[in-house]
This record gives sequence, structure tokens and C-alpha cells, in this order.
Amino acid sequence: MLIIPAIDIKDGKCVRLKQGVMENATVFSDDPPAMARHWIDQGARRLHVVDLNGAFAGKPKNEEAVKAIVKAVGEEIPVQLGGGIRDLETIECYLDDGITYVIIGSAAVKTPGFLHDACYAFPGHILVGLDARDGKVAVDGWSKVTGHDVVDLARRFQDYGVEAIIYTDIGRDGMLTGVNVEATVKLARELAVPVIASGGITNLEDVKALCAVESDGIVGAVTGRALYEGRLDFKAAQKLADELGLKG
Repeated sequence: MLIIPAIDIKDGKCVRLKQGVMENATVFSDDPPAMARHWIDQGARRLHVVDLNGAFAGKPKNEEAVKAIVKAVGEEIPVQLGGGIRDLETIECYLDDGITYVIIGSAAVKTPGFLHDACYAFPGHILVGLDARDGKVAVDGWSKVTGHDVVDLARRFQDYGVEAIIYTDIGRDGMLTGVNVEATVKLARELAVPVIASGGITNLEDVKALCAVESDGIVGAVTGRALYEGRLDFKAAQKLADELGLKG
């Protein structure tokens, strides 16, 4: 299982939010590319980057920071990027810039035809970010909870040809309260495509809990605040995941 460090960008800086609230932003670094290099030096095998301003604006807002991260990473590891991706032109630009996987979130829910077109145009490069509270999908930077059931939507998107689903439990994200393993497993068991867990991963016990259900289709875990606040040691977390994966 991959432990995937998150780099959330707001106004060109690395921040973390609590439950997706922009006003609850804590700045961890003024230098996103340096942060990317830090995680590579720690042994990261993939990075998760989010343009937070873009997610709220509905269009890219931190392109320069994203390009700087890609330049710093080079071709060493894949970078997955989300936030404000609403059209095929934006996807093409990001892939040309060197992003490996593009994450479509709110637009997948609100305009599924766009997601279908994206999967057709860019096979192997499209991930869907499904953010949910109590099993219902949220959109627009988590500001609106829809009536859509997360499992039903994920099944539909799987049929479109997405590469993986990134599942975030909004209630846990940035709160350091532990990952919602039960909800993540419930989703993964219903799908053939891989699921990447996100939201609430705090310590090695959370890593253990996810590794225990890796065989259900959970291939990675995105974590941010716990890493930046020193509650979770990245090297120890990835080492544990590798060891448990080998035993499995």
C-alpha cells in the first residue's frame, strides 16, 4: 500500500484545512516544490496535490505552483492533481505539464458526461475524488452535500473507465480522529477499480487498519496534517505498509 503525502495549495502556499473550510487553513510551507522534494527524499512513491483555490473557483488558480512541483519532481514519481478541473483542455494542459493523474471531483458528480469524455480521451490518467459525509457525496469544496449515494456513483464512474477512486470521509479529514476504515472498505468491496483512502489518517494504527483490508482493493492512503504536525512519521508508515503488504 502506498502512503501518499498531500500537498494542498492555497494562494501559492502549502496548507491544511479542517473539514474543507478555507478559513481554517494552517500554512505549513511557503515553498511547494521544496515540500515535494522533501517527500521524495523521505521515500514517497506518489504525491497528492490539490489546488484549493481552484476547487472553490471551478478553474485552476495555482498553475505556477503546480508547474514548480512537477519540475521539482521530474519523472521520479507520479503526481496526482485535483482542484478546479472542469474541462478537457485543462486536463490536457496538466498532462502536458507532467502531471500523471488528474483528479475530477465535483465536476464528475455534476456533469458526468464530462467525466465520461475525459476517461475516453485520456485513458489511464483519470481518477475520481468522491468526498462523502454519512455516505452521501459532497461537492463544491464540500460546501454542498448531495443526495447521491457514494457507492452508486462510484459504480457508475467505474463503468466509465476511471483508473481509481479517491474516497474522503469529510467528517474525518484534517481532524486527526482516525480513518473511517468501515466506510472505505464498504466502498472498495463494491468496486473492481482500486480505492485510495483519504481523510483522518493519523498514526501507525490507522496504517495497520488499512493494510489489514488492503486485499479488499484499497491500494493507497493520502495523508497530510498528521505528517506536517509530526504525528505520523512518513518513513515509518511506508515501511510498516510495505512489511504488512509482504505478509499479506
